[in-house]
Order: sequence, then structure tokens, then C-alpha cells
Amino acid sequence: MNTLVIYCHPDAGSFTAAVKDVVVETLRTGGHDVRVRDLYDERFDPRFSAEERRTHMSPGPHASVTAHAEELHWCRHLVLVYPTWWSGPPAMLKGWMDRVWVRGVAWDFLPGAKRVSARLTNVRRITTVTTHGSSKWVNALEGEGGKRTASRALRAVCHRFARTSWIAMYNVDTSTPEQRESFLGTVRGKLARIKG
Repeated sequence: MNTLVIYCHPDAGSFTAAVKDVVVETLRTGGHDVRVRDLYDERFDPRFSAEERRTHMSPGPHASVTAHAEELHWCRHLVLVYPTWWSGPPAMLKGWMDRVWVRGVAWDFLPGAKRVSARLTNVRRITTVTTHGSSKWVNALEGEGGKRTASRALRAVCHRFARTSWIAMYNVDTSTPEQRESFLGTVRGKLARIKG
């Protein structure tokens, strides 16, 4: 399966980086054709410019993110790996969504239509792998913004039968090395069941 991994964390020595490594290794071992985008490493610009805003109803991405748009159309499985900050994805990842998931790439608005139509019908699965500093209970109270973004907003412009998976570690800030290792095992196990 063509799998695109979007990784977003500024620290190459972080636990999230270790999670990303396990994700990529497990998927490749399972036969997936994996491409990885490290948004911080490539210095992705998350700013949705005034020019992009003025032309956002014109189809197609800004020239600076064309390669990202092409990879979205290449993949069948999208994997997002990031830490949850302030109840949602980091600004860098949100900016990637704002700038890449645009008209002509992720959705279209056909003449006479009352709502957008999906363009990412090639995407059959979205998997989110994330960490939270707080408990699952606190995240539930906050509304689990990252989970809703993937399972409702992004999924809505993918294949009509696209599936979403949420793999999250809570209380990571106070976790032990054993708990973190256990979570990496959970990530391996869940991703190994997705066949390439």
C-alpha cells in the first residue's frame, strides 16, 4: 500500500521521533511503499499567505507545496505522527493542512453544488499516532480536537469508505520508560495488522 507519513516534531531526539521510527519500520516490514515527510526538517512554511487566501477558490495548490499535493494523490494510506499540544496538532501540521488540502487537491466545488466534493478518493485509510501530556479524561473534556480533525474533516474529502484509526498515548509527561516502550509495542501491533 502506498503510505505517506507526515511527521511533525521539532526535536529529533523526542519520544515522538521514536514513535515515527517505529511507524516507518513497521509499515515497511509489512510491505508498504512508505514516503516520509518531516515538516520541521524540511522547514515547511505553515503560513497561509494573503496571496493563497485571495486565490483559495482557484483549483490547485501554491507552487511551493505542489510536491506535497502530489504525494497526497499518490498515497492510499495517510499516517499523521505528532504530539498533541493545546488540544490539537502543532501549528506546523495545521498549516500543512491549510496549505495542501486545498481546492483542486483535497476537494472541489462544482457549479451548482451546495457542498464540496471529495478529491482524495485514493485515500482509503487515515491513521493518527499521537501523544498527550494529560489524561484521556482531560482530552475528552477538551473535545479531542486532533481526533475530530482526522476522523471528520480530513476523512470527509477522502474515499467514501475511508477508515480512521486513532493510536494515542496519554499522560506521556509523567510516563515511565516501561510505559513508553509498551506504547511503542502497541503502535507496532496495530500497524502490523494493516497489510500493504
